[in-house]
Amino acid sequence: MHHVYFPKGVCSTRIDFDIENNTIHNVKYTNGCNGNLQAVGRLVEDMTTDEAVKRLKGICCGPNTTSCGDQLARAIEQAKSEEN
Repeated sequence: MHHVYFPKGVCSTRIDFDIENNTIHNVKYTNGCNGNLQAVGRLVEDMTTDEAVKRLKGICCGPNTTSCGDQLARAIEQAKSEEN
C-alpha cells in the first residue's frame, strides 16, 4: 500500500513509500539533502517495517530533536497503525 507523510521539523517536506507484506519499498523524499535521503531510501529498501523503525527512530539532526530518518520511522509507525 502506498503512503504519503508530511514530515515536521526537518528540511524534507514529503515522504512517499510503500509497505507490502510488512516490508518497506520505494522510499522517496521531497526536498532535503538529496544524496543522503536517496541513501536512506536505498538502505531501507526491502527492510521490515519493525527493523527500519528500530534503526531510524530517535536520530537527531544537529540541534533538532528529529531528523529525516526519524521522520520516516514516525511515518512507518503511523502507516502501520492506519493499516490495522
